[in-house]
Amino acid sequence: MFRPVSTFIGLRYTRARRRNQFISFISLSSIVGVALGVAALIVVLSVMNGFQTEIRDRMLGMTSHATVLDPINPFAAWPDAVATLERQSVVEGAAPFIRAQAMLTERGAVTGAIVRGVLPEYEPRVSVVGERMVDGALESLDAGEFNIILGAELARTLGVAVGDDVTVVAPQPTTTAVGIVPRLKRFNVSGIFSVGMHEYDSALALINLEDARVLFRVGDGVTGVRLKFANVLDAPVLARALARNLEAIGLPGYYEVYDWTENHRNFFRALKTEKTVMFVILTLIVAVAAFNIVSTLVMVVTDKQSDIAVLMTMGMTPAGVMRIFLVLGVSIGLFGILLGVGGGVLLALNVETLVPAIERAFKVQFLPADVYYISDFPSELHLDDVVVVALTAFVLAVLATLYPAWKAAHTEPAEALRYE
Repeated sequence: MFRPVSTFIGLRYTRARRRNQFISFISLSSIVGVALGVAALIVVLSVMNGFQTEIRDRMLGMTSHATVLDPINPFAAWPDAVATLERQSVVEGAAPFIRAQAMLTERGAVTGAIVRGVLPEYEPRVSVVGERMVDGALESLDAGEFNIILGAELARTLGVAVGDDVTVVAPQPTTTAVGIVPRLKRFNVSGIFSVGMHEYDSALALINLEDARVLFRVGDGVTGVRLKFANVLDAPVLARALARNLEAIGLPGYYEVYDWTENHRNFFRALKTEKTVMFVILTLIVAVAAFNIVSTLVMVVTDKQSDIAVLMTMGMTPAGVMRIFLVLGVSIGLFGILLGVGGGVLLALNVETLVPAIERAFKVQFLPADVYYISDFPSELHLDDVVVVALTAFVLAVLATLYPAWKAAHTEPAEALRYE
């Protein structure tokens, strides 16, 4: 098959036995360096994707995808609102809630918490708290019983378990003959949940919606309606579309719609920034390997000066000589990239199996369960990450070949053949 002579010679140099074995060693180290850098990038980005998805799922298990609020008056028409919203094809579930800050105290321990009034029959439509109960059940929140469900860390801080009582201090004071006194109410702990997020496990308490109305004096209204969409990533777009069409779907009046990204924007922006920084840092590994390609090609050019001179005397142009070493350097880079992509993808797909095996073999634990909420290494391989890593490595490999190829193209045949 016809091949340009520059490509043929460049590929031949990649497999020909060199007189200088040190050049072969440097070439091999360049391939290994590029492969390790590419594999490390793919594995680290996949693990970070896994952590981001795991944290997002845990967070959104308790946070609604979107919330409809009436910022002026209590949301009194919530039954009609829930029914109307659930008729929308994009809405999977809707549930009313009352949200207020309060102080919880028991046995001398005092801590602040977010108290959320919910309806046990509605709450599973928008959250996974019923699935994350470690003791008790969500259905125990019967109206008028004044039961309360606490996050696991919150219960630990107060030193209570299921069956104990806690005192909830509401921010709305009560005026009596002796003056203004805080509103206090004893609640029975009927359940404890754990979702693996400090924000909720240490500062969230659930009570029945009717009990919340009595405690916080909100009348017949609620704070708002929480929504769940089929695809959480579509929530910002769907929430904005819903906000524009509230009156058209039968909810006249002034309402505001917020999506989950507005409540946790800084957190997910920090995760994205961290992923970008890690990509830049680990790309330096590939850059170091690219410097090895420079060293390899410079030594090859020096070793092959007489060959280059002969080719140029036979009529090969400087551009043709330059293409020879471009082919050689790019071939080294491509081989390393292919090895790195193959190894990185293989490792990324098996991280969740390999890490526990390493922990058992060396009797270590990288993420202790008593310190970290996520004690395993989730991995989520994204094709776009693999493509970006491979393209970045390829660009670095091409850039690394330019100077040695340019130097080869400027070889003086007479000077190179003087002592031959």
